Amino acid sequence: MLHSGKVRAKENSKSSSPDMRRVVIDTNVYIDWFNVGRHEDVLFQRDAVKHLSAVVLMELRAGAFALRDRRLVQRVESAFARAGRILLPSRLVFAEAGDVLRRLQARRGFHLATSHSIVNDALIALSARSIGATVVTQNEGHYRAIQAVSPFQLLVID
Repeated sequence: MLHSGKVRAKENSKSSSPDMRRVVIDTNVYIDWFNVGRHEDVLFQRDAVKHLSAVVLMELRAGAFALRDRRLVQRVESAFARAGRILLPSRLVFAEAGDVLRRLQARRGFHLATSHSIVNDALIALSARSIGATVVTQNEGHYRAIQAVSPFQLLVID
């Protein structure tokens, strides 16, 4: 992860305590950190093993228009890759995400054409659940809706 222009590798996945909680940090938290330095307490907490969702990585890369931003994203990606902590959605996660999205449309009135980012949020949430991790986000609306049809651990921050 980044701090003062340097990549700071956090816990080594081979030596992390099994008692440490796992977290997957949502895209909006990284964006606030990149842009204004917010949420360092979340990003650099020592009592949690952080994983970078491949979906979050995709969203960060898609929004990194400036060279500086692309370099920041690359450094974050490299740090997580070295630690072996990039979380890929499995076939089962994709299948369950399809079921969750169908239920959200049927029960809660979501329209994927106008709420397309909820597809990514479902993949992030269900991938995190697959490793017993908590999703840390500022996007309460989408994640609470997903949680209502498929429970997972969630921490909403300001």
